Amino acid sequence: MANCIKLASDELKGLLMDAVGRLVAEGKVPAEPMPAFNVEIPADKSHGDFATNLAMASAKAFHMPPRNIAALICESLVLEGSSFERAEIAGPGFINLFLRRSWFSGVIENVLEEKENYGRTDTGAGKRALVEFVSANPTGPMHVGNARGGALGDSLAEILSWAGYDTQREFYINDAGNQIEKFATSLEVRYLQHFDPSVEMPEDAYHGADITEHAENFIAEYGDKYVNSDSKERRDALVGFALPKNVAGLERDLKKYRIVYDNWFSESTLHKNGSVKKVVDQLTERGYTYEQEGAVWFKASEFGADKDFVLVRANGIPTYIVPDIAYHYDKLVTRGYDKAIDILGADHHGYVPRLKAALTALGVDASKLDVVLMQMVMLMRDGEVVKLSKRSGKAITLVTLLDEIPIDAARFFFNTREANSHFEFDLDLAVEKSSQNPVYYVQYAHARICSILRNLEEEGVSVKEADRSLLDLLDKPQEIELIRHIAVLPSEIDAAARTYDPSKITKYASELATLFHKFYDACSVKRAETPELMQARLLLCNAARQTLRNILTILKIDCPEKM
Repeated sequence: MANCIKLASDELKGLLMDAVGRLVAEGKVPAEPMPAFNVEIPADKSHGDFATNLAMASAKAFHMPPRNIAALICESLVLEGSSFERAEIAGPGFINLFLRRSWFSGVIENVLEEKENYGRTDTGAGKRALVEFVSANPTGPMHVGNARGGALGDSLAEILSWAGYDTQREFYINDAGNQIEKFATSLEVRYLQHFDPSVEMPEDAYHGADITEHAENFIAEYGDKYVNSDSKERRDALVGFALPKNVAGLERDLKKYRIVYDNWFSESTLHKNGSVKKVVDQLTERGYTYEQEGAVWFKASEFGADKDFVLVRANGIPTYIVPDIAYHYDKLVTRGYDKAIDILGADHHGYVPRLKAALTALGVDASKLDVVLMQMVMLMRDGEVVKLSKRSGKAITLVTLLDEIPIDAARFFFNTREANSHFEFDLDLAVEKSSQNPVYYVQYAHARICSILRNLEEEGVSVKEADRSLLDLLDKPQEIELIRHIAVLPSEIDAAARTYDPSKITKYASELATLFHKFYDACSVKRAETPELMQARLLLCNAARQTLRNILTILKIDCPEKM
């Protein structure tokens, strides 16, 4: 799994260090410790393929103006036999370096050799990462925020896997606590109302049609068996009947969204196995709790949180955060994940430092927990905010959204912005078959390449094996730009994994599609000046097709060969 950009960057650092070493040996610069310096890719490619601030970073240590140091380094650089052709001094002392033409040929060879694995890296070194996302309340349908969280979390998990992490996806089922009590109350009332319409439904209960449907299905199976039972037995039976159906529905709907979890973790197991009680006991044993007005408080402010908070209410019932602490302790200690990543709504902003404070107090390395906070989504149609489904007239849920727009569009669109930015989802654009629709634009680039290769194949022209002498013919600016962008994919995957930001990948895909269209419009494949140049351009087309396919695979988006 070669990362041509990283290899070239590492090679350049070595060449620069060797050059400074020679200058020290020759007495041209003092023998001082090497300062930290950067090697980066300039935004403006006329400034070279790579640039370094080494001369400016060394000015203080070497007691010399940066441009003088840059001149010495450039004189001392030995580029023969390297990936680099030449070096230039720019501005106050930047050194710009230009890659040899053969390096670009090597990129195409690498893509065509690695094929469906191109872009994978070993940066994660097999470390175990657990991505928990959606984790919707199992008492009702998934909303549009869950749709964004699903696309974000699933794509992030795949990106981490491509970056060399041993990654698993997890759904945390909130099957305990207040919402389950409310669920039980709602089911119980609807059940009893069937036999006695005078029973009243509390205002704060769940009034949806799904509750009534569950109650009627329960009656069809059990009749009036539980009418005269005590409330706990009746509620337990109703929840035991309805909740698994809801969870199965969540699993079914998420599969439709192309999300399959490795684990479905039930909150109730943490209550049953004593993990919730153990959290309070351990914090108390460590001296990090105190009692006030009958409640047990955690000294969270001692661990960086804004204020202390209640662990156990005066009535003896733990607050919602205690099972969450137990759950994350289970992730990082019991199951031993190296990294736990949660995708949560922006309303959890204050919750995260409290959770981390409790984990730290329990002796857990809280830096192993990373939380991506996701902002709200507004659905737009004709420039107006939309809350109701066009087809059903009901509130838009994940399921109704996927009835109205293609799954490909949903998964791509929800990943076109960073998670922490508010997002306006254009429902009209999502179904549009034009270059304005970003997912259509990227898919069209893939289909266009497939069409080029297919049409030439029908004319008896097939793509030959990659050959350096052929690839070295690709020297037009549009060809070089396309190859340079193809080369960046492994680094972009690493960056997306490091920042937990799949929008880097959708942006990369759109830019790749644009660069391919520019190349194809400027550099004829079929009417190339020579058969050799046509073959070289076909190889470049094939490398671009493979790269697009790998990106869409990461995002779990279809790769059409015809459109």
